[in-house]
Amino acid sequence: MPSYASKECDFPAIFNLGDSNSDTGALAAAFNWTPPPYGETFFHKPVGRFSDGRLIIDFIARSLGLPFLSAYLNSLGTNFTNGANFASAAATIGPPEYIIPVGGFSPFYLDVQYWQLKQFIYRSQILKKQGGVYGDLMPMKEYFSKALYTMDIGQNDLGQGFSSNRSIEEVNASVPDIVNSFSTHVKNIYGLGARTFWIHNTGPIGCLAYIFVNFPPNADQMDSAGCAKPYNEVAQYFNYKLKKAIVQLRKDLPLAALTYVDIYSAKYSLFLEPEKYGTPHDSFPYSTYKILGK
Repeated sequence: MPSYASKECDFPAIFNLGDSNSDTGALAAAFNWTPPPYGETFFHKPVGRFSDGRLIIDFIARSLGLPFLSAYLNSLGTNFTNGANFASAAATIGPPEYIIPVGGFSPFYLDVQYWQLKQFIYRSQILKKQGGVYGDLMPMKEYFSKALYTMDIGQNDLGQGFSSNRSIEEVNASVPDIVNSFSTHVKNIYGLGARTFWIHNTGPIGCLAYIFVNFPPNADQMDSAGCAKPYNEVAQYFNYKLKKAIVQLRKDLPLAALTYVDIYSAKYSLFLEPEKYGTPHDSFPYSTYKILGK
């Protein structure tokens, strides 16, 4: 019997794949736990997130009446009744060139996250059938087709290109292959029974602190928000190709509902109009730019 995308936002579970934008504890559990000041503004202690508060995925879960997602790799205190989080900070779509601890990228790239999801679907149902306390912590079988599958990844693929001393043009040239790989993973996850996808595009990488520190832009490369235009243009190109890919996926996967979310515009507005959100206009990235002596 075919499985169709849900017509209502009444999801019993969320399964998330991505990078630090939605990692709720994977990388911290696998390597070193996040130290303060991570977590201080909401949880009042480090909770595995690379943020001082909640992530977008936390707000999505609560808006659906679901608990915060447990990281798949966190073996302590995990409850997968309403979903699981496979995202890892520093994760890429394609295989990373250098991984932690000898490099800056996660070994849990999108291929691995997909394998973990596939294994989780299979093994969780074995535990569910066995019953007992461990079975009670697993999702119902029907949740996998009714769940919301969220994905936020791609930023680190661009960052890896810059870190490898590739030119803007060379990083742009790598984008089609990166996006094609992402599309393949969506199809593979669809093959596991997923039908409803919530997909974020990538944010304005040219506004991030590590770009200013590692690749200081020239004054003529700055835009009105104080961000580095060449790097943001790469992110915009990635998002253009991603949006086209999702249009094609809607044709290829007729039983799926795929929502493309413009995170780039939402995040860029924080830099363009910081006062609107309660932040002084002389804060980052302007302040960082001044510190660097530009």
